[in-house]
Amino acid sequence: MSPPTGAVDLQLYRPNVGVVLFNGQGRVWLGRRINSPGPHNWQFPQGGVDRDEDLLQAARRELQEETGVVSTAWLGRTQGWLTYDFPEGYHGAKIARGWRGQKQVWFALRFTGEDAEVNLTAHRHVEFDAWRWAGLDEAIEVVIPFKRASYAQVIGAFRRFTDPDAPPDPEPTSPTFA
Repeated sequence: MSPPTGAVDLQLYRPNVGVVLFNGQGRVWLGRRINSPGPHNWQFPQGGVDRDEDLLQAARRELQEETGVVSTAWLGRTQGWLTYDFPEGYHGAKIARGWRGQKQVWFALRFTGEDAEVNLTAHRHVEFDAWRWAGLDEAIEVVIPFKRASYAQVIGAFRRFTDPDAPPDPEPTSPTFA
């Protein structure tokens, strides 16, 4: 069955999760993509979801693999899938496997550890070569342009968490799968 006219066929998009990690001052974690020319080479942690993997577990796994961070508290998540298309001329394994782009669920987590916990070489496949805390709105200026529309949606969904006293959303009581 085809999706309705104007609707996105989610089967063409690789399942993915992203994490916006807020510190105690309401700033967010940004990582600089390794071997990517600037200035648009900073982003939030994100990564693929394994078949039948719970989305929140996938987000925490990706966060740990990419940043070494495990000390977090739940804040919230986006509803439904956000998508972005790979740009024309984009090369890589994902497009070679037939993906049009990525579909993402984003999670907001509060970092409860110390900065020394961040370890960009925690996993054998290093994603970032530098990191920093930044204002939430700065992310849209430094991310690769084809991700900007989805980042705008994520920023809108999580803006309230820049207030360190903002209450978290209710945590899911049952797993959600890709």
